Amino acid sequence: MSEEVKKSSYSADSIQALEGMEHVRMRPSMYIGDTGVRGLHHLVYEVVDNSIDEALAGHCDTIFVTINEDNSITVEDNGRGIPVDIHKKEGVSALEVVMTKIGAGGKFDKDSYKVSGGLHGVGVSCVNALSDHLKATVFREGKVYEQEYERGKAMYPVKQVGETDKRGTTVWFKPDGTIFTQTLEYSYDTLAARMRELAFLNKGITITLTDRRETDKDGNFLGETFHSKEGLKEFVKFLDGNRVPIIGHVISMENEKGEIPVEVALIYNDSYSENIFSYVNNINTHEGGTHLQGFRMGLTRTLKKYADASGLLDKLKFEISGDDFREGLTAIISVKVAEPQFEGQTKTKLGNREVVSPVSQAVAEMLENYLEENPNDAKIIVQKVILAAQARHAAKKAREMVQRKTVMGGGGLPGKLSDCSEQDPAKCEVFLVEGDSAGGTAKQGRDRNFQAIMPLRGKILNVEKAMHHKVFENEEIRNIFTALGVTIGTEEDSKALNLEKLRYHKVVIMCDADVDGSHISTLILTFFFRYMKELIENGYVYIATPPLYMVKKGNKKEYAWNDVQRDEISERMGGGVSIQRYKGLGEMNAEQLWETTMNPEFRTLRQVSIDSLAEADRIFSMLMGDEVPPRREFIEKNAAYAKIDA
Repeated sequence: MSEEVKKSSYSADSIQALEGMEHVRMRPSMYIGDTGVRGLHHLVYEVVDNSIDEALAGHCDTIFVTINEDNSITVEDNGRGIPVDIHKKEGVSALEVVMTKIGAGGKFDKDSYKVSGGLHGVGVSCVNALSDHLKATVFREGKVYEQEYERGKAMYPVKQVGETDKRGTTVWFKPDGTIFTQTLEYSYDTLAARMRELAFLNKGITITLTDRRETDKDGNFLGETFHSKEGLKEFVKFLDGNRVPIIGHVISMENEKGEIPVEVALIYNDSYSENIFSYVNNINTHEGGTHLQGFRMGLTRTLKKYADASGLLDKLKFEISGDDFREGLTAIISVKVAEPQFEGQTKTKLGNREVVSPVSQAVAEMLENYLEENPNDAKIIVQKVILAAQARHAAKKAREMVQRKTVMGGGGLPGKLSDCSEQDPAKCEVFLVEGDSAGGTAKQGRDRNFQAIMPLRGKILNVEKAMHHKVFENEEIRNIFTALGVTIGTEEDSKALNLEKLRYHKVVIMCDADVDGSHISTLILTFFFRYMKELIENGYVYIATPPLYMVKKGNKKEYAWNDVQRDEISERMGGGVSIQRYKGLGEMNAEQLWETTMNPEFRTLRQVSIDSLAEADRIFSMLMGDEVPPRREFIEKNAAYAKIDA
């Protein structure tokens, strides 16, 4: 066989098994992060990543993902089909090796895949191990093969079950309820956000998501097809759909530097936040890394050089910083690396040093060309940078004011804060309560040992539309910083939060269960997302869920959190029930608020998490921005769920 033919072939010999999989079921969190909602959805991503790898290798362009009626999942692609011939080393079909050996897959054979996404080889075998049942069907070389598995073990050898003129692989699986004890229910929106992201990151691929659990008025299943012709350029437009651009075009480029494919797209808008999203082999690198470092270097150097030459900085009395060049910037960086090395707390920080220079060079070339060809846009960007520098200077003074008032050994706490006696932050929680009236009730009902109460006056500032110094000058926001004990940033790193000073490891937003309450909750969440994202990322932010009704008959009373529960309780109690509708927290007495909303034994707290930073950014900019129609559409769509999972 010639070297050229050998390199392009994809057979059993391309599959390498790295280690056994006996630990997967015992310690699933080591492989998929957790066994909650996030881990459940990660199973889908792992299977889809196999199909994306085929697409990256140029052998697949269509993927179907289906949520079935029973919350099982089907993923189908039109790739080459997983090889089924006998694996020389393992002595069984290559399909069985891929499905039952951790780290087995063509992605470890550099001749088969140049780069690959996913959890670096954990792959579909891990999904198999954590599934109650899985069935793989392969359409390859005119024949149909299949094999089924129970909890990772093959039920029978791979068998041929028919002939076909199609090609590809179909994987059906049902997650194991003994592993995923929290929930087995898939979120359409969560999967849709990831499929959309993958379509943008891999232009030309078509991904169709279908939810067979839900139909519209015409009887059609809920679903959407994702396809992008322009890739990251379209991604930026999608993310910035609710912001006002200040330049005429999305600046974008696609390049290969030192055998590292680099894609970048960016635009400047009139907001005051910086939104940069970075990816390596389709993996969202939340903690950044060397590719983000290269991007920032290329952007700052090129813009600073242009700004200095323009003479527009001559009257500025202080230095421009890197942050100033990124205010109002939405950017996406995507690189493909053959052997990525990941670091950081959650293994989402790229560590490959060789990536810095290629990304920096590519960004510098792209920007130099754009600024030269678009002098009007160039001037607008520099003016935006100057405004950002002036605002940063003002914000520094405002931030220093916050820091002077922040807790110093227990002193200087806001007057409205009713603190708890416990000193260990891990045991303490603070309730941010809407209004003085509800705050007073909460103070009476709380457990003073570990629960603190911080009443907020009305609606806090909408930080989405405010300059940084205005945020730090706002009294309610200053009080939140001071109560929590944290300060934000230094001149060198203006976005770093000193979490080691955090006084409570549960920060609970407690608002009325009505439209106004939801709006206040969203304002507070927006503030946390933009200025204290680490609180959310570390799992410290929660939303309280006060009941909507109290159903009473004689001495018996029960609480209901929705209309369905109210009706069920009423029916169970029989005739003669009285129903009280709580319009706000203030309508409950201290005892009722404690037993329904604050008592750790009986309450329900919803932990706020971020599955997709890009999607969270888009939703917050839409909810808190000026455009009314998209906000109304989002609220109408999600009203039935009465919650937003950021």
